Amino acid sequence: MKIAAVCGSGLGSSFMVEMNIQSVLKDLGVTGIETAHFDVGSATEGSADYFFVGKDLADSLSTLKNVIVLDSIIDKKELKTKVEAVLKSQN
Repeated sequence: MKIAAVCGSGLGSSFMVEMNIQSVLKDLGVTGIETAHFDVGSATEGSADYFFVGKDLADSLSTLKNVIVLDSIIDKKELKTKVEAVLKSQN
């Protein structure tokens, strides 16, 4: 499985969210999941299984499946809850 974080430019906030996803996965003891970060234009169907994006850009990814909208990209508790939901849906 591949989880990607997406932001407008693919540099700052998506990289931060990707690092936080990696941290959550490590805390949960989950291995074997690839992570990445993209800008909105590079996030395409097939480039990841799940896309995490801030609510301000959610409409930009409306054509993709499995988009997880974050109310706050800096809220690690919210991120953990949503990553856990993704993992549960895969088991």
